[in-house]
Amino acid sequence: MIQETYKNEEIPLLDLEKIGLAKNGRLNLQEEDIRVLLSGGRTGMLRLENLVADGVHIEALDAKLSLRKTEQGKLDLLVHPIYRRPEVPSFLTDSEAEKLEKGEAVNIEHFKFDEEGKPQDLLIEFDKDTNEFIITDSSKILVPDMVNSEYLTLEQKERYRKGKTVELADGTVFQHSATDKHGIRSNKLALIASVLIDGGLSYVLHKGLNALFNKKRDEKSAAQNSRGYDLAAKNMEAHENVKDQGQRQSPGDEQSEGYTRKGRSH
Repeated sequence: MIQETYKNEEIPLLDLEKIGLAKNGRLNLQEEDIRVLLSGGRTGMLRLENLVADGVHIEALDAKLSLRKTEQGKLDLLVHPIYRRPEVPSFLTDSEAEKLEKGEAVNIEHFKFDEEGKPQDLLIEFDKDTNEFIITDSSKILVPDMVNSEYLTLEQKERYRKGKTVELADGTVFQHSATDKHGIRSNKLALIASVLIDGGLSYVLHKGLNALFNKKRDEKSAAQNSRGYDLAAKNMEAHENVKDQGQRQSPGDEQSEGYTRKGRSH
């Protein structure tokens, strides 16, 4: 599930300017990719051109981008190119790594202790686009409280956190995926997830979703929304209207934002 983790003003514009994705304080990114970066996820594959790194000129490079907060509290821009050979995590067995690389397993759960001796429940996936293993601390995965107007049970939340599929009463099936720019895959093209924040629900619309791992889907059926989805859409619209009214009543607190041809400007 994609939920903004970082703020717009935290985006390292200078780093993005160096790789041609920002100019004069304006981002040259698709709005969707901006949302993914702010959520702490990875963008889709991007074409970077005319790069200079360590004195070497690179005409073009295909890579994904993500952000990571430093110990000083600032955001670093991470570039994920296509690796010739994947670096296998030391705690994975050869068999586990092979299953992930060949697509025989969507993810593998691994329990370990960190450098401070604290227990960690990790979820390991393999990104075929970049030929890279992705390691996620499952405790940091944002789990929705409700999807398509249906509250998730504790068991369903735990399944989602462990990267397993969750099925709703309306037939919608979904699962967390750190390798997907949406952060989630589904047998449906769209779903609406909600998180309880300060006693209220925050709605997030996911659309254009990719199919479940190694699962084919009927695109006509995938495009059909359930009653639960329609109800969630109405509730989300009502929520946005209330929020807009509140903002209009406090014009002094508003900040003007614009969009470039490809994304949001700051």
